[in-house]
Amino acid sequence: MSDLTEIRWHARAGQGAVTAAKLVAETALYEDRFMQAMPEYGPERTGAPLKAFTRISDEPIEVCNNIEHPGIVVVLDETLLSSTDVLEGIEPDGAVIVNSTETPEAMRKILKAPKGVTVATVDASGIALDTIKRDIPNTPIVGALVKVRPIVGRDSVDGQLLKTFGKKFAQEMIDANLESVTRAYEEVLIDG
Repeated sequence: MSDLTEIRWHARAGQGAVTAAKLVAETALYEDRFMQAMPEYGPERTGAPLKAFTRISDEPIEVCNNIEHPGIVVVLDETLLSSTDVLEGIEPDGAVIVNSTETPEAMRKILKAPKGVTVATVDASGIALDTIKRDIPNTPIVGALVKVRPIVGRDSVDGQLLKTFGKKFAQEMIDANLESVTRAYEEVLIDG
């Protein structure tokens, strides 16, 4: 399946990675594409490391396993870098997006990212604290993701966010999340 995009998310419980994985998948569905989103939990407690997975394709998706060779890796908590090989199995022309105040060049050295892999950084936590007033970096990281790899449309993300969050949150919180997506989209730094 040549048009299959596979994303692996690394985070800690409570940072919204599962919600972000679903938001990206549901945005693809909103664009009449095929999708999957699934979490992989360890100990179910706030702060515990977790992974989530998203698949997007223009054709039906026939695999249902965890993603071992992602084209995109998203890291919501850079403290995981000391204990987890987030680049394990990444495609040679893949991309990694890290919630960090480091430059992409500095992050490339930290990750020991191979040539050919795009490295991007965004202060998703800082943006979340400024906009939604909580360190939940999931919506900002989605904004950065669609800038680095436009796998779904930027306007579609806003539309799906309005639809999904409109059922749960007050308009003020929805607006803050929309602002966080926009800021991350504009502020993400990409190497090369």
